Amino acid sequence: MLPSVLRKIRRKCFESQLGFLPAWLFLAFSMFLSIQSANFLNATISLAGDQGQAIQAGEAGAKPVQIRWETPNDFLQSMKVLRKDEDQKYLQQRYDRATVLIQNKDLIREKEIRAFLLAPREKFCRSWNLGRAYDHAYLDIRHGVTISGPHLVGRMTSALDVQPGDKVLEIGTGSGYQSAMLAYLTDKVYTVEIIDPLAIETDGIYEKLASSGYPEYANIKRKSEDGYYGWEEFAPFNKIIVTCGIDHIPPPLLKQLAVGGVMVIPVGPPGAQVILKVTKTMDDQGNFTISREDIYHGRKKEAFVPFTKKDGGTHYK
Repeated sequence: MLPSVLRKIRRKCFESQLGFLPAWLFLAFSMFLSIQSANFLNATISLAGDQGQAIQAGEAGAKPVQIRWETPNDFLQSMKVLRKDEDQKYLQQRYDRATVLIQNKDLIREKEIRAFLLAPREKFCRSWNLGRAYDHAYLDIRHGVTISGPHLVGRMTSALDVQPGDKVLEIGTGSGYQSAMLAYLTDKVYTVEIIDPLAIETDGIYEKLASSGYPEYANIKRKSEDGYYGWEEFAPFNKIIVTCGIDHIPPPLLKQLAVGGVMVIPVGPPGAQVILKVTKTMDDQGNFTISREDIYHGRKKEAFVPFTKKDGGTHYK
């Protein structure tokens, strides 16, 4: 982590400063390193809420709760204050996985780190794979679908760069984990699931968690429908995230994306999708421009479950 690197640099400077650095320059450099180290070590997450309970994301005027993550013990102790009933085994696994995600640049900003550390992934896994909740892997949740691995969820969430108050549409609710993370970034999350029995399952998970220390999840608006057509009633959306694979960008989703908005969507043939960051802009003459960027910059492709139709089949052309 950064503090240990800074200490090594400072030690090297001290060991060799008589040989090549003037004393005043060494002292100035050492002070700079101390400040950077302190800034890193003092990194905290501010949550809106009373002691022991987070309130709805984006709600103002409440006493902030400070969550620290610079050491595992700091994180565990902070979470004891926020959520007394969370299993420390999973908290430790969550912290360890977050550390790897940060190193891998799947999480790059404090707000996404906060969302990852607060979203209890284990609550959205199923009993038969609970022991692998924080593995770097897709996990089966039946109904022919999976919960995406934490690295992929982190990378796609970071690519969205959700701002407080953004309206975010998710296509493919699945386990509910992706929207759970989004709920710590904005209080306006909308999610669509096409598989009715899975939608009912996930509704039950959200309702149970919302009443037992995770009130943010009560804000998530949900419906069971064909996500290809978005959710026109609440459009436009500042951000759209699609968690199923398709070979094109659905026109209804592009239409419902706000000007200046971002969509993250896996596009490509079955089993080999490129995850695109799609940005919609408009010039002074009212002409729209759609730009596309591979969030992995050509380094990898992913295999998503197919974007299915309500009456059977898929939306592949």
